[in-house]
Amino acid sequence: MLTCPNCQSRDIGKIANNQYYCWNCFIELTVAEDRLIVHQVEEDGSLSSLDDLFTEEELKIQEPF
Repeated sequence: MLTCPNCQSRDIGKIANNQYYCWNCFIELTVAEDRLIVHQVEEDGSLSSLDDLFTEEELKIQEPF
């Protein structure tokens, strides 16, 4: 099961192929191979990268889902 790198919640919903949404902290997660790409959804619907807030280890997928 996927865990949010921001809030550690497992309340993750699938929104598209390899794209997920954390219902606890409202960020979008994209799975790219064994790594997460993290974005904040802005008011206008655009995405802003949050990857610079996390280490490579935090963004690495630790367990299969």
